[in-house]
Amino acid sequence: MLPGVGVFGTGSTARVLVPLLKAEGFEVHALWGRSEEEACCLAKELGIPFHTSQSDDVLLHQDVDLVCIYIPPSMTRQIAVKALGIGKNVVCEKAATAVDSFKMVTAARYYPQLLSIMGNTLRFLPAFVAMRQLLVEGYVGELQVCDVRVYGPSLLDQSYGWTCEELMGGGGLHTVGSAIIDLLSYLTGARAQRVHGLLRTFVQQNSLIRGIRRVTSDDFCFFQMLMGGTGSGGVCCTVTLNFNMPGSFVHEVMVVGSTGRLVARGTELYGQRNGSKGEELLLGDSGWVGPEVKEMPLPHLRGLSSMVKALRQSFQAHEERRSWARGPVAMAPTFEDGLYVQTVVEAVKRSSCSGEWECVEIMSQEPDPNHNLCEALQRNKN
Repeated sequence: MLPGVGVFGTGSTARVLVPLLKAEGFEVHALWGRSEEEACCLAKELGIPFHTSQSDDVLLHQDVDLVCIYIPPSMTRQIAVKALGIGKNVVCEKAATAVDSFKMVTAARYYPQLLSIMGNTLRFLPAFVAMRQLLVEGYVGELQVCDVRVYGPSLLDQSYGWTCEELMGGGGLHTVGSAIIDLLSYLTGARAQRVHGLLRTFVQQNSLIRGIRRVTSDDFCFFQMLMGGTGSGGVCCTVTLNFNMPGSFVHEVMVVGSTGRLVARGTELYGQRNGSKGEELLLGDSGWVGPEVKEMPLPHLRGLSSMVKALRQSFQAHEERRSWARGPVAMAPTFEDGLYVQTVVEAVKRSSCSGEWECVEIMSQEPDPNHNLCEALQRNKN
């Protein structure tokens, strides 16, 4: 028996997610929006019986056992932690800070019987599932280098909002780079030890965002990661994100090893072994038959569809609506993975300010919110 679903968000992801859930047999019972008008409009469009701008109305809905959270990062932690505390299974997007991510990890550890996964859909894209399997089988030999390029149009909304604010989780690094950081960890089986990065905001104002308001979120980001190992060991990763590019969206992930390379371009996977004359197509694009969404690139769209299928397989094996099987969603990133990703993101931001390599140190306990005040008081006392 599949659980009833409550969806938080009225953006492009929610618009695609609801039809995908319904196609797999899930019933979407409730929708939350930041305003009654937003929620009502989308609920009518997607045929959702209940809508609200009050989060508790969805969380306490008697028919909702699975909560999907696709809202601004600054709001994610509050809803996710509360949902777990009420006894709901949770699929959610990234939080705004590492501290928020740590609070989500704490809640997930306290309720281990509940599903709590991050919504990074790239892990579910067939091209990356196949790439990871080929890496395990030794297609490229000893893995040495990963190189990622993501180019596309502006990520800014039509009006001033969270996408414009770096502190609220806006920008290419947080929005797209976090998914890439998680993907590289999934593919390599390793985590970043040190990072070095550069962030820039080339478009600080436009025809819609002007006057006293300025964009602080990055639209260009380049960073390097040394993953696993120490010294000369480990995997070297470079990532370039540029969201000032008109034309076709570019999403390319290449891994290079001692005996060959693999490259995922969009939703297709290519490979070439050392000594061969050219690359071969290992997994083609089977074609997308779902809805087309201009705001969502095809790799994320296909990955989202595959994730929803995995959720159905996970829940349908149990008669109890809230029970789930780990196998079908084993590849999904956990809240612990979300904390790691957010820690890397913040390390890249520090590196961009300092110009130095920064270590990635995952917090093991929540920092004291009064730490700076206590230090100031101590200095005054001395």
